[in-house]
Amino acid sequence: MTDTTPTNVQKSAPSRAQPGPSAAGSSPADATERSESPVVQLGQHPAATHLIAHLSDTHFLGTASDGSGRLLYDAVDTDSTVHRAMAQLEASGLPIDALVFTGDIADRGEPDAYRRVRDIVEASTAKMGAELVWVMGNHDERQAFRTELLRVEAHDAPVDGVLDLHGLRLITLDTTVPGYHHGEITAGQLAWLTEVLSEPAEHGSLLALHHPPVPTALPLMTILELREQAGLAEVLAGTDVRAILGGHLHYATTGLFAGIPVSVAAATCYTIDVAAPPRQLTGVDGGQSINLVHVYADQVVHSTVPLGAFDVVTRFDPAYLARMEALSAPDRLEAFSRHTV
Repeated sequence: MTDTTPTNVQKSAPSRAQPGPSAAGSSPADATERSESPVVQLGQHPAATHLIAHLSDTHFLGTASDGSGRLLYDAVDTDSTVHRAMAQLEASGLPIDALVFTGDIADRGEPDAYRRVRDIVEASTAKMGAELVWVMGNHDERQAFRTELLRVEAHDAPVDGVLDLHGLRLITLDTTVPGYHHGEITAGQLAWLTEVLSEPAEHGSLLALHHPPVPTALPLMTILELREQAGLAEVLAGTDVRAILGGHLHYATTGLFAGIPVSVAAATCYTIDVAAPPRQLTGVDGGQSINLVHVYADQVVHSTVPLGAFDVVTRFDPAYLARMEALSAPDRLEAFSRHTV
């Protein structure tokens, strides 16, 4: 991998009511303001300080003659799951600070594929008032990634960046090797990352990259892992990095790297069946999901959200929660914790 000096973007997110350009994308300035309602603390932990939606591996192909997206492997409608993900996030009403896509945005780096996914996602981030962060993946092409997703000048340096998200530092690191599918980080990038992390951020840092530095039980995928991980571990040791967000594997998993929790989001396009028979690598059109990342004062929690419409089998509505909030702590336990049958 050519050791070039990365081109980095370092910006601060505007207030939640006035979204603006992010480290690797943008949010239009006319986004709907979020309502801030009083929060009653029902448990031991105060509310999260930040909420991030973590998505990965959309793998869009270019546009067909009828204007629709071409099917991946002539079978997978990549657009529909991204539309579904955006619809679910919008419908949730959650105060999402940023959407982070950890790579493989386009399957073949086609400019029209980037434009199509960009338009879908930007429309939703505008409605949610959230920042939008794109991370390079091994299927992406740096020049088109820059011009179509980031709307900046095209060149071939690694796409690294920093976003100050209301005191939480979000670092994006390009682990791609042009022309290959495995991952590497250059000495120049490690030096840049060392400098970025030399001073701690108010709420610590999250590192987002495509190739996650965790083992995989799938033999073929080990060939495509992030190489020479010891150098990255040395840079991260003793820093304020609280979690690492990754993609690439096409299945949701977690691990630990240099003492830092790692969370991998499954692909929105198709997933890899980790329980397939031995020595096989099998992709299936099912099990797509995204992650929600709740950043608390003392920990980071990653939750998997399945994509799809499912039958509701039980539900407690907001009115019920309001009744619980109105009770004293002992009365809440009696009302909600005590067995009734």
